[in-house]
Amino acid sequence: MRVLLIGANGYLGRFVADRLLADPAVQLTALGRGDDADVRFDLASGSPGALTRFLDAVHPGVVINCAGATRGGARELTRHNTIAVATVCEALRRSGCGARLVQIGCGAEYGPSQPGSSTAEDAVPRPGGPYGVSKLAATELVLGSGLDAVVLRVFSPAGPGTPAGSPLGRLAEALRRAMQSGDGELKLGGLGVQRDFIDVRDVARAVHAASLSAAQGVINIGSGRAVRLRDAAAVLARVAGYGGALHELDGPPGPLRSTIGHPRPEPDHAAPAAYPYPDGCGSWQQADVRTARDRLGWRPRINLEESLADIWMEAACRI
Repeated sequence: MRVLLIGANGYLGRFVADRLLADPAVQLTALGRGDDADVRFDLASGSPGALTRFLDAVHPGVVINCAGATRGGARELTRHNTIAVATVCEALRRSGCGARLVQIGCGAEYGPSQPGSSTAEDAVPRPGGPYGVSKLAATELVLGSGLDAVVLRVFSPAGPGTPAGSPLGRLAEALRRAMQSGDGELKLGGLGVQRDFIDVRDVARAVHAASLSAAQGVINIGSGRAVRLRDAAAVLARVAGYGGALHELDGPPGPLRSTIGHPRPEPDHAAPAAYPYPDGCGSWQQADVRTARDRLGWRPRINLEESLADIWMEAACRI
C-alpha cells in the first residue's frame, strides 16, 4: 500500500510516520514544507493543480493529512487548517489515483460540552474559538467532497513530543524551572479544566487503522475519560520527584493531590470557572469513543500516567 503522509514533521505526523514505517506493507512518501520531507509543498499556498500532478505521478492508495496549525490568528488558522484541506480535496477529486483520505480533525470542533457528559459524533459542533472553527470548516469540506474519506476527531493528545505551549507542556516546563531554581513552592493557575487526554502513540495507531479500514464520516479518538488538569499536575510532580508544594491559584486551598484513576466522592465539575480556555472548549470535554472501537477495532492502550512520565522525561533533559 502506497501512503502519502502530509505533515510528517509535525507533532502527530512524526508518530504516524513511525507507525506506518513499522508496517512492511506500507510504502511511505512524506509531503510537507520542511527540508526533511520527500517532497516540499505548502498546502496553504500551493495550487490544487500542482498537487494533482504529484498525486497522479505517485498514485497513492491512501492520503493522510496531519498538517495544520494550532496557534495564530484567525487568518493564519484558516489558511493552514481550512484552505489547505480544500486544496487536498480538490486535488484528490481531479486526480485519477482514487486515494482514500484520512483527515486529522480535533475535539475543539465540538466546543464546550455539558459537564459530566461524553461527546459522540452526532453532537452538533459549536466551536468556541477560531481554531475549532477552522478545523470544523475543514471537516465539512472533507465530508462534502464525495471522496472516500474519514475524519478522526482527536481530543487532547499527550505523551512524548508534547508541545511546550500546550497545557501539559506548560506544566512540565513550570516544574522544570522550579526544580532548577530550587523553589519550594509552585503556584499554578487554571487547573480546574478537565480534558480527555489521549497518548500520541495511540493516535498514530488509530490513523493506521483508519487507513486500512473502509470507515467513513467522523470518528472520535480519545481515552473516553476526562481528567482534571490539577490531577495531571500532581502526577507530574510525583513523577518528577518534586518535593515542594503545588498550589492552585484559583482552586480550593491546600496542596494538590492526584485523583487520576480514582473517583471523586463528590464531583465538582459543575462549578463555574472564570479561567479562559484558549481551545474554546470550556471547562469540560470527554469523548465517546465507541465508534472507534466498533468501526476501527481500536482502543487506547497507554494510560495518562505513562504519557505524563514521557513528557517529564523530555522536560528533565533540559535541566
